[in-house]
Amino acid sequence: MTLQAYLIVSAVLFSLGAVMFVSKRNTIAILMGVELVLNAAALNFVAFAYFTPSQASQLDGQIFAIFIILLAAAEAVVALGIALAAYKAYRHIQADQLVALKG
Repeated sequence: MTLQAYLIVSAVLFSLGAVMFVSKRNTIAILMGVELVLNAAALNFVAFAYFTPSQASQLDGQIFAIFIILLAAAEAVVALGIALAAYKAYRHIQADQLVALKG
């Protein structure tokens, strides 16, 4: 595959994630949109590192992708914890109706 093919796949992933993030009302669907956006960024890092002519920076994209995966896992844990607490308190997880979340 060429770099353009990876970039097209990444752009499609980013677009789908952005549409899900903006258009969905369900908190879990919004989290899935954020995960798609992060995966698109990770794919870009790996693709650019693979097609870099320099041998010294071949692993940079993979290292950034691992950090993105760790960030996505931490974000999913925290956000799902908040979603479970909101469901326990309000019996729904519709993001537009959760306006009274105060400490």
